[in-house]
Amino acid sequence: MPRIAYVNGRYLPHSAAGVHIEDRGYQFADGVYEVCEIRHGIIVDLTRHLDRLDRSLAEIRIPSPMSRKALTGIIREVARRNRVRNGLFYLQVTRGEARRDHVFPAPDTAPSLVITAKSTDPKVIAAKNAKGLRAVTVPDNRWDRVDIKTVGLLPNVLARQAAKEAGAQEAIYVDARGMVTEGAATNVWIVDRDGNLVTRPAEHGILRGITRTTLMDVARTLSLPVVEREFSRDEMLAAREVFITAATSICLPVVEIDGQTIGNGHPGTFSEKIRSAFFDVAEKTVI
Repeated sequence: MPRIAYVNGRYLPHSAAGVHIEDRGYQFADGVYEVCEIRHGIIVDLTRHLDRLDRSLAEIRIPSPMSRKALTGIIREVARRNRVRNGLFYLQVTRGEARRDHVFPAPDTAPSLVITAKSTDPKVIAAKNAKGLRAVTVPDNRWDRVDIKTVGLLPNVLARQAAKEAGAQEAIYVDARGMVTEGAATNVWIVDRDGNLVTRPAEHGILRGITRTTLMDVARTLSLPVVEREFSRDEMLAAREVFITAATSICLPVVEIDGQTIGNGHPGTFSEKIRSAFFDVAEKTVI
């Protein structure tokens, strides 16, 4: 079955979908996005994703393309038309089409909205959870406003490529002080020597991940202590466990970083407990 995309009011074959060459997302990375998991026909944590979308739009002063009710209806329709039971949807809003100029276009310029959806194989994630991932650390060379989920991801692309070339699956950013910020496409957690789940505060330097937020709710239901504080690369390498979180993979254990084994070199019990309980706590929206 051919894939279907929504582009500015039309449902189109994925192969024929496109935006104008002077769309500001293409010209300037002047836009934001969200990625949300679909699991067994259920959209996971939709409200929190749309809340973050609204915040990102407000931070860079792009008006919302439509009401939340209308947007939710289109998301559901795209998922249905693509027959996605397990997979994800991708949503992108840009400042729209306008003559190329760095300053904002006229106030009546309509934002561009693109929504796609695709199926993924749950067995692939299950295999990663069973084996664990390798990661490398890279210097954090991104702009200061990484709390906005912008489409300007060139540093992340280069970091992920560096990881791939090193035989790893994720790159973890480390700032100039030697402190861990986040992954190229994930939030990073450790289990410290006292048995605390530790992640960097989201007020500055990282994206406030939706899965990260829901994981804190999960930890409370499991009576697992969560501490928001900075931690160094050295502390990460010495941690009992390291895992990364993202909407499309939930909670993946990291068993090796920069060639050094983490813990006993096998996926840990904390990440397994959290993953097992995650969907009992996460919000569920039927397609």
